[in-house]
Amino acid sequence: MGKIHPSYLRARASRLQVIALFGLALFSLTLLFLFKVDQTRTVAGHNLEPTPWHPFPHKEFNDGSRYTRTSKFIECSYLTCRTYPDNNNNLNESSSSAADQAKNSCPSFFRWIHQDLEPWSKSGISLSTLMEAKKSAAFRITIVDGRSYADFYYDCVQSRAMFTVWSFLQLLKRYPGLVPDVDLMFDCMDRLVLNRTEYSGQIPPPLFRYCTTSAHFDIPFPDWSFWGWPEVNIEHWDDEFRSIKQGSQAKEWIKRWPRAYWKGNPDVLSPVRTELMRCNHSRLWGAQIMRQNWLEEAKGGYEQSKLSNQCKHRYKIYAEGYAWSVSLKYILSCGSLTLIISPEYEDFFSRGLLPRENYWPIYPTTDLCRSIKFAVEWGNRNPSEALRFSPNYFLLVIS
Repeated sequence: MGKIHPSYLRARASRLQVIALFGLALFSLTLLFLFKVDQTRTVAGHNLEPTPWHPFPHKEFNDGSRYTRTSKFIECSYLTCRTYPDNNNNLNESSSSAADQAKNSCPSFFRWIHQDLEPWSKSGISLSTLMEAKKSAAFRITIVDGRSYADFYYDCVQSRAMFTVWSFLQLLKRYPGLVPDVDLMFDCMDRLVLNRTEYSGQIPPPLFRYCTTSAHFDIPFPDWSFWGWPEVNIEHWDDEFRSIKQGSQAKEWIKRWPRAYWKGNPDVLSPVRTELMRCNHSRLWGAQIMRQNWLEEAKGGYEQSKLSNQCKHRYKIYAEGYAWSVSLKYILSCGSLTLIISPEYEDFFSRGLLPRENYWPIYPTTDLCRSIKFAVEWGNRNPSEALRFSPNYFLLVIS
């Protein structure tokens, strides 16, 4: 057998290297494609590692459980509650009597749901009306026979879409068989789009988002942070609320620092927050106003932004941001007297809060710093009366 020329071996080795490199590249692209598609399908365009799901644990329930009571709330869907025949009553009772029974069986805060859906109470919602809402929607949620389907139109900020979609899945898991079929459009941006003046005499498109006002048709839905906001190290509501309550119990109200406190990001095109920064003077205005720098917090492991460590003042201030702010629920959970700077927006629970009963109102039309100082001095002079301000409505709805 003759010897193989070295140049032939080098050429063959070179061809094998090219084939190997091509195969490796193809394999890598395949893995990348599968990984990307899988993440995008799961996280809706904002990938997190690892994906921080928060499933509810499975529980067994009986007729006297909290689940049974809550089930009645869930059954109060759309504009009425389901009614069941009573063996002691005439089954042929009038429809008006049945309607009265349904009305009385719904909790009082369900009036807001009735108000939100009133524009469609007579006409119903056609497919064309729903499609009109698609023009402003980030995604569409369809629930059929207890299964949820999502169609995404554009990416939401950070993990908003992921946790909002997850909230529907948790709802289905927690109340199996109680969630009716539904088809809805959802927008995850802050600002409202359905101005009532633009739909005078017309049926508006039904669009869900995280807040609304009396001048808009946008339908409020619990914001994504109830299920987690990992970008700023905020936990699922059950865990975060428990942590805040523990922090609030470190000092009783009368032993807390007798000042008002706010910590947040003023750089969100919010005139109220910009004005609030002027009030940072404990002796002059009775307020400690802190700028929150999330980039620096991320570098420091969020040690200075833990919500459970922000319940050391007798008074806490709520100021809206670019629109409404997710911070209100955390502020109310502290057990401090909440000073709410007259808000323009409202979420699903805040519109039920009553001034001078659940919180102290601060009106920005007057001098903001002097209004805060007046509230602080009044509360310090009248501690027993200040303690009567309680967010009981908030705690009822949020639980």
